Amino acid sequence: MVRRLTGGAAIVALAAMAVVWRLSLGSGVPQAAAQTAGPVIPVTAGTAVTEDVPVFLHGIGTVQAYNSVSIKSRVDGQIVKIDFKEGQDVKEGDPLFRIDPRSYQAALEQAQATKQKDEAQLAGAQADLERYAQLVPSGHQTRQSYDQQKALVAQLQATIKADEAQIDTAKINLGYSDIRSPIDGRLGARLVDKGNLVHANDNTVLVMITEVKPIFVSFTLPQETLDDVMENHRKTPLDVRAYSGDGKKQLAEGKLTLIDNMIDQATGTIRLKARFDNQDERLWPGEFVNVRLILATRRGATTVPAQTVQDGPNGHYAYIIKPDDTVERRAVEIASIQDGIAVVTKGLSPGERIVVDGQYRLTNGSRVKPLAPQTGATG
Repeated sequence: MVRRLTGGAAIVALAAMAVVWRLSLGSGVPQAAAQTAGPVIPVTAGTAVTEDVPVFLHGIGTVQAYNSVSIKSRVDGQIVKIDFKEGQDVKEGDPLFRIDPRSYQAALEQAQATKQKDEAQLAGAQADLERYAQLVPSGHQTRQSYDQQKALVAQLQATIKADEAQIDTAKINLGYSDIRSPIDGRLGARLVDKGNLVHANDNTVLVMITEVKPIFVSFTLPQETLDDVMENHRKTPLDVRAYSGDGKKQLAEGKLTLIDNMIDQATGTIRLKARFDNQDERLWPGEFVNVRLILATRRGATTVPAQTVQDGPNGHYAYIIKPDDTVERRAVEIASIQDGIAVVTKGLSPGERIVVDGQYRLTNGSRVKPLAPQTGATG
């Protein structure tokens, strides 16, 4: 009996030792696994930076000439001379066309001759009037004859004034035969050739002149933006930037000069106009451009590349790279995303490293291998 008990105790002891060994073996596996590093995930890294960021409104605009003039003839005649080349820059007063002036020169000379004739008649009539005035008291001339002569003198004086008006008209018409530029600008295509007859009543355009330095851009914005535009414009004239059609290249920078006095009810938009110096002539009349109206500038804003910020069920978040190259998923608040830049108002500090690209494989605590952004990337 004692021998059986001793054997049973030995079996129980062996079983207990086996359990302890298994437990110690089992507890060692998680410890070893914990010490084994997880997969390292390559990501594109960047840094949150501080910069001044403009706050702007976006619209589509049309470039308009500062001044545009259709050159037409104000007299009838044949074009005998053209004094310009198409596309040429001209100054105010530069000659453009010459209409045959001979008939207008002849009309001027005729009007001048008529005036000379009437002046001679007036001189004679005035001399007779003076003689009549001396003879009336003595009775050698009647008062009626004196009054008639006085009326003749007044009539001839009026005739001379009419002659002077005819001379002025002839001079004006002669001047109209010499067509000159009324403004500084650039000429377009010549629409009438030398030798053609033109008439004042035909309304024929000979050439167009457009002033391109300076130049205007007309654009519209939604009516909801009017209050912000007017509030900021009262403080200082707002900057306006014109960009190419694809929005990638800035063409010029100018100032807002007009906020229209009425909202277009059909479209719910307000019309605005900006003036550009355009000395490099990068804006051209009739061109469509993208317009950015700068309302204000956020000074010292914290910014990151736009793709850094991800959308989650609870709002925006970003992955921050810790010193040990693990990541922390952190909720952030943003003020705006524009031009590939996100302005962060809460959740990030300047100088913190962030994951710019490669977030799709990350979870909170993942170990990463930060890579520098490729050339041309933001970060």
